[in-house]
Amino acid sequence: MATVRDTEQLRSRAAALRAQLTDLLGSRLSADPRLAEDIDRRVSALLAGAGNGTAPPADNGLAALVGIGEEAVPDLASTRLAAGVDEYDETVESERLLAIADLYYIYQHERLGVFRVVAMLQNLFEAGTLRLSGGPGAYGLYRFDRREVLRYTLRDRHAAYQRAFGFGNVPPPAGGRPNRPFQPLFTNFNQEVADFFRDKRISDVIRERAFDPSFGSIAAVRRSGLDLRNNLKYASYGHISVLRVEVMALLEEAMNLLAAPDIREQFGARTNWDVIEEVLTRYMREPLTTSLRQRMAVSGREVLRWLADSHVLQNDRTRFEALLLQIAEFAEEWVTSWEALTGGGSRRRRPPAQPWDYRSQAHTLPQRLPAG
Repeated sequence: MATVRDTEQLRSRAAALRAQLTDLLGSRLSADPRLAEDIDRRVSALLAGAGNGTAPPADNGLAALVGIGEEAVPDLASTRLAAGVDEYDETVESERLLAIADLYYIYQHERLGVFRVVAMLQNLFEAGTLRLSGGPGAYGLYRFDRREVLRYTLRDRHAAYQRAFGFGNVPPPAGGRPNRPFQPLFTNFNQEVADFFRDKRISDVIRERAFDPSFGSIAAVRRSGLDLRNNLKYASYGHISVLRVEVMALLEEAMNLLAAPDIREQFGARTNWDVIEEVLTRYMREPLTTSLRQRMAVSGREVLRWLADSHVLQNDRTRFEALLLQIAEFAEEWVTSWEALTGGGSRRRRPPAQPWDYRSQAHTLPQRLPAG
């Protein structure tokens, strides 16, 4: 049982140990910054592990504190001092964040027009405009339409996007709230990661020891990641996991349908992506954002999957930097695509982040999308 006196003495000894090691190593600390990190990590580990092996008394030390019975102590310094509670940031379950990552991937593909293209092809097929009859594409359009009653509707999907990301203008289900802070937090995290590795590349050039830890701030990256992770903690409850499994299968079915030979022949297309762009430009008169949104889908999902792991909780600078390298290029790619898509301009000005379909609440009222 760790008492108040034991805890205070332990912290005093740890402080003295830090000071003594700093004096002994002297100039070696400035020559090799990793020595200071090793000292801090090992001493912090000793402090964290002290007293963890002893179980607390049944009354959590209350009898000793108030002076009752045989456990009464003569002074306050002899009473038990609790170490603390579990950290908040370690209570996020990775399974739900992985579901959110897949839902973001689905959202970007829906925004670039995959499902709208299939719906347009269904309309053209029913009107007899497409020269299709019994090929794999025609049969795929028929089956895609017949299965609609068994799937989440368009409104269901858009309501999930609103609840998880704050995107769109369809209200979330009754009792749910739109997650408006997601986009600014997600943009900020990707920018911090991109800035960190830009600083690292600069430091690798101007310093003699290019493999030393960079002078970028891992505290800013870590804090922005924890903020985003905690934001998604409650947004990932509910039917998000089930919906993403179903709609991921639906997305795969739609892309396979658009790759059917008879459908590609209708538009002189080589790939299903060519079919999507032909339909969007020929029939819907929409500007093409296919490449931008598809890469945002891939890179955004990888960044969110990284947050689902416990890497962001790593305190050691060297290890954190090594783990962060996994998403360095994805974050840079997402920021570049986001700036090209939204006209964000120079990254150094850090423009305010807004959802893609942001509308001023003072001038535009939200409109409901038809179910289907």
